[in-house]
Amino acid sequence: MVDQNGQKSPVASGYEAVIGLEVHAQLLTQSKMFCGCSARYADAAPNTLVCVVCGGFPGALPVLNQAAVEAAIVTGLALNCDIPRFSKLDRKNYFYPDLPKGYQISQYDMPLAVDGHLEFASGGQTRRARITRVHVEEDTGRLVHRTEANGSRVSLIDLNRSGVPLMEIVGEPDLRSPEEARDYLTALRQILRYIGVSTGNMEEGAFRCDANVSVRERGGPLGAKVEVKNMNSFRAVERALRFEQERQTEALQTGQRIEQETRGWIEDRGVTMSQRTKEQAHDYRYFPEPDLPPLIVSEETVSGLTSRLPEMPAQRRARFAQQYGLAESESMQLTAERTVADFFETVAQSDGVDRPSSAANWIVNDLTGLQRSRGLAPDRLPLSARQLQDLLDALEQSRVTVRAAKELLPQIREGEAVMMAAARLNLLVLDAAGEIRDAVVATIAAFPAAVADYQGGKHAAIGRLIGETMRRTDGRADPEEVRRVLEEELIRG
Repeated sequence: MVDQNGQKSPVASGYEAVIGLEVHAQLLTQSKMFCGCSARYADAAPNTLVCVVCGGFPGALPVLNQAAVEAAIVTGLALNCDIPRFSKLDRKNYFYPDLPKGYQISQYDMPLAVDGHLEFASGGQTRRARITRVHVEEDTGRLVHRTEANGSRVSLIDLNRSGVPLMEIVGEPDLRSPEEARDYLTALRQILRYIGVSTGNMEEGAFRCDANVSVRERGGPLGAKVEVKNMNSFRAVERALRFEQERQTEALQTGQRIEQETRGWIEDRGVTMSQRTKEQAHDYRYFPEPDLPPLIVSEETVSGLTSRLPEMPAQRRARFAQQYGLAESESMQLTAERTVADFFETVAQSDGVDRPSSAANWIVNDLTGLQRSRGLAPDRLPLSARQLQDLLDALEQSRVTVRAAKELLPQIREGEAVMMAAARLNLLVLDAAGEIRDAVVATIAAFPAAVADYQGGKHAAIGRLIGETMRRTDGRADPEEVRRVLEEELIRG
């Protein structure tokens, strides 16, 4: 919405958005959903990971991927869902160039998991959004659009992705703002990565979101639902929903009718555009998949999969704060990725003085900065847990100074022992008392004003002298030893 001065105005207070999200996540399996072709297609040449099944050849029969089914059930359990004893697969019929069979094997009325919920933090509060269902299906192929040298535009089909296992997580329309939608997606993606069922990488298409949004008078009946597609980042989801919220609100205020339709998000223009009228379930002509039997999920299977669940991020975050005495911001950052949380706990539980606090400080303030500067993935730190333990040991044993450790950190090689790296870089604490005393004497001679201040009763001036002496030793001297020698020389005068 734009006011009379050409500025964007907030959504009218008498209206509210009603948002429900449908998330498709690619499952981390070795093979595809219904055949033995590799599911790791990202770096493969086009149409090299295709067989008669995922290529849609007539008469080819699917074989269900057990690992994909188990991953979906684990997800349902992590999202507090019920796992029905009976489930089945269905054919979802529609035409699209990258769908060679003319139908997609999915689940319709009997999914693998139902009636769950996700708790997430948003706006300083804990929110709960209901999960309608979690079901499995196969992915489609991929269309590649390009312009040829002669200027003609062509569309090419790559079927490497066809048949890759997908999981759809359908949420109830419990979200009330674009910010809540963003925070919901962030929490959901974190859980999927924690339980190891998906990379959650939106840029690679492994975590895709469609949003259903309507606007109504606050507390009134639901309005017409608009589906928004083509959002490839959390920021894009938030921006697209905000635009759609404002567009629908303005339409309602001016007496226009909201059409139920599918709209695409145009990132570079910051708008949604109409694509087609919204399909209904009957448009897909669902019927049970005749080539696959129904699924029976036993209590033993559910119990076994439940035992595979790790500690969830929210619970781990709360435990870190209580068990290790960490600030909320530290706990949140350390538990954002499961591998980083595991890394922290390995170091925190090692022997050392106040080891949890020291480990958290170095990870949050130093390792993550180095991680970003090197362009590493969020779940990969530039040191091993053993290396950070050894660095903290060296600090506690006064074998390196804090200043030397800061210089040492980015120069430790992969797999290199910390003390060997410190020796290689000449960063070990000076053992020779004579070298420290020589540096102290040189500092006293170079800074007579600071010496006079100290001897005149301004004892804080010794800090300047300590700092200058440390500089002369390239940060290798023990600061306490420097202070002791300085005090001796200053008294000696």
